[in-house]
Amino acid sequence: MASIQYSLRVDQYIYSFLMGYVISIVNMKGGVGKTTLTVNLATSLVKDHGMRVLVVDLDTQVNATLSLMPPLQFAKLKQENRTLKQLINQVFQADKDSHISIKQIIQSNICQITGFDLLPGDIELYNDFLLASLIYSHSSKNQLDFEKSWKNLEDYLLTAIIQPIIQDYDFILLDFPPGDYLLTRSGIIASDFYLIPAKPAPLSVVGIGILEGHINKLKDNKRSQINLLGIVFSSLGHSTNMALQVKNRVTAEFGEDKIFNIEIPMNVAVAKAVDEFKPVILTEPKSTGAKAFTELTKEFLQKLSKMANISQDPHFGTSK
Repeated sequence: MASIQYSLRVDQYIYSFLMGYVISIVNMKGGVGKTTLTVNLATSLVKDHGMRVLVVDLDTQVNATLSLMPPLQFAKLKQENRTLKQLINQVFQADKDSHISIKQIIQSNICQITGFDLLPGDIELYNDFLLASLIYSHSSKNQLDFEKSWKNLEDYLLTAIIQPIIQDYDFILLDFPPGDYLLTRSGIIASDFYLIPAKPAPLSVVGIGILEGHINKLKDNKRSQINLLGIVFSSLGHSTNMALQVKNRVTAEFGEDKIFNIEIPMNVAVAKAVDEFKPVILTEPKSTGAKAFTELTKEFLQKLSKMANISQDPHFGTSK
């Protein structure tokens, strides 16, 4: 492995977001709808607004990957080393001759939709313990060198991986695992904006609080300039006092402009779509869930246009 502090130089990965926005869809709590939001938002952006979108699956559960392709297809890609793991390996083994480009790994025209691409995840992505062992074995085995190498890897791992294709897409959506890991922090650092999926329940709010603490620390240390687009609630389908209290608490903390008006209903069509390895927008476009994602995508583009000050771009957000 080449020395990380040299193989991941900052001046190699300065890039413009004139054509591409990297969006983290993240919550430290699991089971809040991160993957469902990611794949359906991506589908609507491509299908309804003519965008070019790449979904990047950062979760070892590979839920986003298996929401967009059958398991046998994924198994074939894994056998051919055409997953995110190969790209991470290449960062650590920059001096090796064998090299697969990210364009060779990306799966194009997912669900037979032109402009909808996927960077498949892997069930064997490195955990922090294995990464620590790798970094330590290639450092000078002192604490300061290890800490510098670890921080450097966090800062540029995902940035380095997606840099070659950033200009090919209007949006790159990152689907995260629950919890705080190196890959999570690296994805956040590589992103321009983030969305927080949430349920109107106390534990979901705890996940938001933990996430905000980590992001604020990265921003305070000048390692990230990510901005919150908003919080997307899943609807329980009926109103409860607890749900109302949770929403009011989150609204008071973040402000009404950070709460999406559209909520995603608990809809059987959304759950059934997973069995067909396609987003509900494609499997049952007239269902309540699909219509909610379609409207949510419009609100997403409006919020992003306002925050990024790109509403003057005549090509942004136009339908086919």
